[in-house]
Amino acid sequence: PVFKQALLIPLMNAVRGMSSSGGPTPPFTTLSVSRPAETITHVEICRPEKRNAMNKAFWLEMVDCFNQITEDSECRVVVFSGAGKLFTSGIDLMGMASDILQPEGDDTARISWNVRRIITKYQETFSVIEKCPKPVIVAIHGACIGGGVDLITACDIRLCTQDAWFQVKEVDIGLAADVGTLQRLPRVIGSRSLVNELAFTARKMYADEAKSCGLVSRIFPDKDTMMAGALEMAGEIASKSPVAVQGTKVNLIYSRDHSVPEALNYINTWNMSMLQTQDLMKSAQAAMEKKSLKDITFSKL
Repeated sequence: PVFKQALLIPLMNAVRGMSSSGGPTPPFTTLSVSRPAETITHVEICRPEKRNAMNKAFWLEMVDCFNQITEDSECRVVVFSGAGKLFTSGIDLMGMASDILQPEGDDTARISWNVRRIITKYQETFSVIEKCPKPVIVAIHGACIGGGVDLITACDIRLCTQDAWFQVKEVDIGLAADVGTLQRLPRVIGSRSLVNELAFTARKMYADEAKSCGLVSRIFPDKDTMMAGALEMAGEIASKSPVAVQGTKVNLIYSRDHSVPEALNYINTWNMSMLQTQDLMKSAQAAMEKKSLKDITFSKL
């Protein structure tokens, strides 16, 4: 216990450094981006006064932010969270009303094409998380409503606090979820019946049920403890070969969407080049010498 406490102290200090008290990070107006460790990027929805509702700027800034992270050779893993009292209340209906309720166009065909363009653009906001080769750990506290479920299902690892709850809210506002929940949630949970229940009824699902069905992998007593746990996990991932970790993410997602023979062929082609890395020998040597990978220096990717 004393040793574990000694490990937790620097993590808790780092968590305090991840605080969103400074507000959004320019040029962003809805996101705070920080670097709690050299190879870890922390992204936070930062509209606490609006319950982290997703306004027009958020949908665009998420794409810019994760495209930058993808190109950042220093970053090896991302931690994503929400500022304030809850993770997110979902879409900002007032801020998005003009796009949704008053689309442009001279006739039904042109209106429909414009609506399709808008939906495609909003889908990219969360697909960009999946396309980013760096693993994304999402840390959820309090409410995660509507678009929040779309967001977290695009992430790689989901953690939550004991007070967290989840709600596929779209049917309550008169629409079918169209930016990822209906496509990704069935692959995350695995129970079609439960997915249908959540999507049709818009009922709340609390932390214990979320863990039992596989939506989250860990529950923490409070936000600070969760953020420390997320940071510890991120550090463990970041210590490993970025060639191995990022290749693993790419192939996990490919395998999810393809047959086993197709996925085996893909990893075969992938590794015919990726096995030719110095990281393989470095990792093997560390194992033989019983060294921690945290003591090994891997080149940027």
